[in-house]
Amino acid sequence: MRVSIQTKIIVLILSLLTFITVILSGFFAYMEFRDIEDRLGDKALSTATYVAGSPVVKEAFRSPDPSERLQPYAERVRKQAGAEFVVIGNESGIRYAHPDEWKIGRHMVGGDNARALQHGESYISRAEGTLGPSLRGKTPVRNDNGDIVGIISVGFLIEDLRSTVLQRLGVLGLLTFLAIGFGTVGAIFLSRSIKNDMYGLEPYQIADLYETRQSTLKAIREGIIAIDTDGNITTINDSAADMLGLKSHVEGVPVTSILPNSVMKRVLQHGEPEFNQELSMNGKLFIVNREPIYHKNTIAGVVATFRDKTEMMEMANTLSDIKKYSDDLRSQNHEFSNKLYALAGYLHLGKNKEAVQLIEEETVNQEKQASILFHQIKDSAVQAILTGKAGRASEKKVDLQIDESSQLDPLPPHISQSHLISILGNIIDNALEAVSYQENPVVSFFVTDLGRDIVFEVSDNGPGLQADITEILEKGFTTKDGSQKRGYGLAIIQETVHGLGGMMEIENGTENGAVCSIYIPKEEGSAAKP
Repeated sequence: MRVSIQTKIIVLILSLLTFITVILSGFFAYMEFRDIEDRLGDKALSTATYVAGSPVVKEAFRSPDPSERLQPYAERVRKQAGAEFVVIGNESGIRYAHPDEWKIGRHMVGGDNARALQHGESYISRAEGTLGPSLRGKTPVRNDNGDIVGIISVGFLIEDLRSTVLQRLGVLGLLTFLAIGFGTVGAIFLSRSIKNDMYGLEPYQIADLYETRQSTLKAIREGIIAIDTDGNITTINDSAADMLGLKSHVEGVPVTSILPNSVMKRVLQHGEPEFNQELSMNGKLFIVNREPIYHKNTIAGVVATFRDKTEMMEMANTLSDIKKYSDDLRSQNHEFSNKLYALAGYLHLGKNKEAVQLIEEETVNQEKQASILFHQIKDSAVQAILTGKAGRASEKKVDLQIDESSQLDPLPPHISQSHLISILGNIIDNALEAVSYQENPVVSFFVTDLGRDIVFEVSDNGPGLQADITEILEKGFTTKDGSQKRGYGLAIIQETVHGLGGMMEIENGTENGAVCSIYIPKEEGSAAKP
């Protein structure tokens, strides 16, 4: 079970707060104890010094019974000073005054009188007497000649000292409890604020989203670049880096440093998206879309997506070729339906001879074409294209002839079906269009894979080439009449052929019409030779 970020923040803050308050409380207690101890020690010593210098004490020591005068005086001083005891003894340590009168006349205990009685020192000591452990101030009593005749001991019990410290710690404990309480409330509000800033997500959820985002950016074929309000790049995917030829990370650098012609800052300024804009980069033409990024209704940056225009055109052309292939199959189906209707008509009229003749003619043609298509041409894509074009030619009343010497094994993998549709489909369509106004229109198809290259050849008996070959390859043929003008894109065919390492030749026939020859190498990466 995962612990939420809110719980982690609260526990962390409370742990730190508790740790700090405990450390500070302990330090305060120690310092307070030392401070009170020092002050009480000084008070005990000053009181003892005061008593030792009192005339009452000096006169009492000269009297026959010192205790008679010293006991009430010592009690009076003890109460005034707030001390636990004021003990007065002679030079032998025999008590003259004590809070417990029955202890008068007995030896003082604690073993800490030597410094005062023997060396004449005034000092503070810790010792355990009859009342318990205590903090004592001791000083000698001297006569008029300066001789030591007694000792004064003023003390405060250690237990009372601790009680005073604990009382003050009680106040500190209350303050600590209040601090922890306020800290808890603050931690809850802080954790909620952080959670809201993270859109209510947990860190592991943010990590999952980040990984998904990175994977998505890598999977997208379009180039993506995003910038912040300063025009610095915040995001760039692998496709964009490949298109721009970048080999190192460029996050954080100005977009104009890698795209001098970029107008993404313009979108930052006016906030209006721009779609399907052309942009030239590194000698290539791209289609670019730019949109502002908003955060709380404020522009926080701009994201641009772009794609190679040439690649987009190739895809559009491929789709167009596939559509034409579908139309060819539809035409073939339509032509076959017409023949079935004719056959049904003959049978309905009882003209069995004519019906049989139609079947025999169609059978001969189909068997001849099928023999070449399925025995000599063994590539299924080429078979399908020729079958479709045969139906289209039949509908247009054009005789599409497949050369009996044609021979083709299955094509290598680098020559795809889309390549064949683009090449063969367009060439045969051009030939069918070229002979559409001839009295006996004929289009011939030949293919062979003998040698290092695959050779496709399409010829017709049309009017032949009427324009310069360079101009034709640049612009393509276009019919000039009819409501729907169509270009047959020889330039696109040539580009596709060159992409496969091949070459194309177009020339007029020996008698009439035109001949188009395509040479494609069998091995990928090699160059074709006519």
